[in-house]
Amino acid sequence: MDLKSGYPFWAVKNGLMKAFPPLTSDIRCDVLIVGGGITAALIAQELADDGQAVVVIEQRDIGWGSSAASTALLQYEIDTHMTELAARYGEDNAVLAYRACADAIPRLQELATMVRDVDFAAMHSLYFASSLFHAGRLKAEYELRLCHGFAVRRLARGEIREQYGFSSAMAIFSDLAGRIDPYRFTYRLLMQLQKRGVSIFDRTRLASFASSSRGVVARTADGMTIKAGHLVLAAGYAAQQYLDTRVARNRSSYAFITDPIDAAALGPLANTMVWESARPYLYMRSTGDGRLLIGGEDNDIDIALRRDASVDRKAGILRKRVARLFPHLPLQPAFAWAGTFAETDDGLPFFGPHPQHGPRVQFAMAYGGNGITFSAAGAGLIARLIRRDQHPLAALFSFDRLKQKKHQHQHQHQHQHQEFLDENLSLRRLRCAGVFRERALPELQRGAGLRARRARYLHPAAGRSRAMDQRRSAAQRPAVPAVQERDRSPDLQLGGRR
Repeated sequence: MDLKSGYPFWAVKNGLMKAFPPLTSDIRCDVLIVGGGITAALIAQELADDGQAVVVIEQRDIGWGSSAASTALLQYEIDTHMTELAARYGEDNAVLAYRACADAIPRLQELATMVRDVDFAAMHSLYFASSLFHAGRLKAEYELRLCHGFAVRRLARGEIREQYGFSSAMAIFSDLAGRIDPYRFTYRLLMQLQKRGVSIFDRTRLASFASSSRGVVARTADGMTIKAGHLVLAAGYAAQQYLDTRVARNRSSYAFITDPIDAAALGPLANTMVWESARPYLYMRSTGDGRLLIGGEDNDIDIALRRDASVDRKAGILRKRVARLFPHLPLQPAFAWAGTFAETDDGLPFFGPHPQHGPRVQFAMAYGGNGITFSAAGAGLIARLIRRDQHPLAALFSFDRLKQKKHQHQHQHQHQHQEFLDENLSLRRLRCAGVFRERALPELQRGAGLRARRARYLHPAAGRSRAMDQRRSAAQRPAVPAVQERDRSPDLQLGGRR
């Protein structure tokens, strides 16, 4: 699967940092991890800390998949608002998801300090309203986060203009965020794990696997056999091939990076990442050497050749959009690229077993805009599941959400159907009771005709009942003054056509 286009900056900057060998003989282990990106590296770290014998295989060179194309904004702020998650899964679960991502950032800082030289830095985050219509949603989001103890401040239009130089109705300023070189971090972490005894093989492709109650037997494309107690599929967006049903949709995102910019010109952008409330959203953050990394313009293209052809054009669009916000910055792209990312319906990842393969096979699908923080949170979850311990995220990040989503959609459809029927029945009762004409007229003006047509579509019998009611009402209705007769024009008949 071709996951990127153009020239991802991290791979150009760092080059091939280390060549790991391919697997050339059969091997046994406690846990086999399929995938050699940042998610796999973080899971391998947790399992090694637990004392597990770990084998990692990667079909390309290590870090050469989506990790090389990641823009690596380390945020606890999920693409789906906390308010939206609360409406869907309850407030406790929404806070749990946000808190897990918040706790992941200090954990990533700890690991970055351990492996050293991976361009980690703590940052702030500015989430601004793309339009005046988004200000209400952002205000509700700010209040919910503040209520649950997240370190946030609400900035008004004047404060945004004074501190950042552009205009927006409001913004949420967060103290907790970070940046990292994801490609370099992946390599350096796996290099340290190799010294601790973790077996790492690149250019080794998984061809098949079979799971049972006692373990997993995997075979590579070169005919090698790996026997493991557990299998972790951390193959990024390619992991969906191991499921019969799709759990996310693949999309393409675009990015470019500038040459180093003078610190005085960068101003607050040197330590604050900026992103917006529109979807898809524009975002930007700095690097340790003073470059500005800008991304966005996501689309549904998942065909490599079409994505390749869009890189330069998308970089030009991104440059123009940022120039409108910060016209003083030199924004000539030095490198531009695109990468595939997957997006779930609710913006949350999937970590854990799937019924199709049983409890010995764990999926690590850190999908969405928070891939790295999801991976850091999910690594601990995977380690706990393998040693059969409880974890607070186990239910929320599991595939059971898909069943809940199906049930919610069925309930919502039934509720809407009943609403249409109830509204139509209410209007007919008003007519049959001989209620004065002006009582029903406001219902007409609010679109009662449209609601009645919708109800007739959902319940055809309602249309036949309406015709009978009209005939019965006409026979029983007393004479009315001329001024009321005008109200009975065809345009104002209940349920009549305009």
